Formats: sequence, structure tokens, C-alpha cells
Amino acid sequence: MKPNTLQLITPGMSAVFAALVLCSMAAPAAAQLSFFQGKTVTIIQGRDPGGTGDLRTKAVATFVQKYLPGNPTVIMEYMPGAGGRKAANHLFRVAKPDGLTIGNPSIGMISSAVLGESGVQYDIDKFFYLGSPYSTYHAVFVSRKQAGFNSIEKLQAATGIRIGAQSVGFVTYNEGRLFAYLLGLKNPRFVAAYGGAEIDPALLRGEIDARATGADTVTQRNREWLEKGTIVDFHAILEVPKGEKHPDFPKVPEIDTFARSDLERKVVNMARAFRIAGTPFVLPPGTPKDRVEMIQGAFRKAFQDPEFFREYKRLTGDEPTPLLPELHDKAVREIPREPEVVEVFKKLVGAGPLPSR
Repeated sequence: MKPNTLQLITPGMSAVFAALVLCSMAAPAAAQLSFFQGKTVTIIQGRDPGGTGDLRTKAVATFVQKYLPGNPTVIMEYMPGAGGRKAANHLFRVAKPDGLTIGNPSIGMISSAVLGESGVQYDIDKFFYLGSPYSTYHAVFVSRKQAGFNSIEKLQAATGIRIGAQSVGFVTYNEGRLFAYLLGLKNPRFVAAYGGAEIDPALLRGEIDARATGADTVTQRNREWLEKGTIVDFHAILEVPKGEKHPDFPKVPEIDTFARSDLERKVVNMARAFRIAGTPFVLPPGTPKDRVEMIQGAFRKAFQDPEFFREYKRLTGDEPTPLLPELHDKAVREIPREPEVVEVFKKLVGAGPLPSR
């Protein structure tokens, strides 16, 4: 039935025919409402409860519930393990594709698949993407002032700089390695043994010399680093997406200005692409098309709701930069996947020596 069918109903038509036309047009909306009404939608998270990722997901879930037809109940299920691979495997192989299970496995779901890590039993190109609450990010590389590395030249001349991180494979570890690689540091030592809240105190105590961190983390939690100028030195920044300048770091050089080859620039682009993909919300393969469209529509409306922006910032302290479903799918498909780029990146984020240049 065409959208303008109602305009063709005239007084001379039978009441029965007119009623049939009205019912046929209302049927899809009623079907959407009746499917979700009284149901429970489960969001499977690839993390433990209580962290920033959990807060981001909960901020989104409140507004997705608001915009799903029938206002179903939305609950969380936590499935941490293997950097999001455990949850992603479950969504791909076990979860019923009926529209009642949504996944948020974590940022590592995408990188693990592209890099061919062990334990990946899913295909990222077969999920249905629903978007991400953030798509911009700035990582900065800092060293403590007392270490004396107040220039790129002094960093490059030093040997054995100690760079702190949470664990091998954690995103700040990976970005610390990326900075060390492209800045050309000599035999850096990576101390991946800290909880998130422990790294900055360790830096200031002199247990480590440098670290990668988020620019927003600095502006929100370590504002004195910027204002005093006597605590740390800022050496380089990773802009996600490229060209997205952070207002507090306008003169810090972008990391890909240190790249020596097209291959190295592609490695930086891969790091950016993994960040742009954010923490993806996905539906399992095989989910009926009409339900995919309904759920994508709910996420789209949630991400465009001014109240969502306020609630997200209240819960997480960060400004959301939503990636809508269609752009999320595009971002994943455009991640560089050339074998030579993957090979270098895998060495970069591993536990062994940095790749040779």
C-alpha cells in the first residue's frame, strides 16, 4: 500500500473498504508494538560491572528503552573475558537472533578480529551495528617533569624509558607502544602492572617515567598538569579522527607527523579506526530485518536526544560523541586490513620488542 493511499479514500467508497485500508497501514506499527511490549531486552556486556564502560552502556540503555516500541524492560548481563571476545563469541554463536539480545562486547572485539587473535569465533562483518556513544578521542603521551625529557630530542636520546600501563593489550598499553614506536625511543621498558587509578601516582612518584593517557582524563582529573606546567611534559597526541583538535592541546604534535613511511601511517590509521569504532552495540547475525531497523531507529533517536547528552555526561563525566548505526557499520568496514599493516600492528600491541623501523 503506498503512503498516500489514504488520500484516495472518498465519501463514495464503502466503509468496509476504508476500514481495511486503515487496518493494513496500522498493521506494521501494531506488530512492532506487540512484539516488544511486555518483553525483556538483554544487553550483554563484555566487562565487569561498575567501570566507565558499564556507565556508558547504562546511559545508552535508558534512552534505547525509551524509544523501543512497546517500552520493553532492558536488563544487563555481564560476560567479561578475553577483551570482549567471550561476549562476542556468545552473541555470534549462541544468542538467539530475535531482537531481544543486544551486545556491547567492548572495544577489543573489533581489534581482536582484525588482528586475527586466538579465540575469535565470530565475523565482525556479519553483525548488525547499532552505533557507539563516542567516536572521538585524543590520546597524549606524557613524561614526568623531573625525568628531564622536556623535548622530543631528549626523549629520543634516552635509553630504557619506563612506560606504565594497565596490562598487555589494554588500550593505553597499545597507545603507549604506538607513541614509543613512532617517536623512536631507544629500548623502552613497558611496565604493565597497574590498575587504572594507580598509574598517575606511580608516574608522579617516579616508579615510571612516561605513559599514554586520554586528553579528556587530563583535563578532568589532572587539570593541574596543564595549569602548573611543572608536573609533566606533553610530547605527542593521537587525534581520533585525524584533524579533530583538542582545545587544551592545540600545539602538541600529532603522532603521525613522526611516521617515516606509508606503512607507518597506515598503522596509525588502524589505531584511529579501532578508536572510532568505539564500544560497539551489535545485534547477532540472522536477526530479522524489521527488528534490526526498529532497534537501529531506537538507537538513532537515543543518540539524538538532548537528555541523553546530559545524562551521559552526568554518569561518565565525558561529552558523548555518538556514532550512528549506518556510520558505525561504515567505520568497521573501512578499517585497514592489509596483511603487512596487521603484522606490524600485532607486534606493536604484543609483549615482545617493538617492530623494527
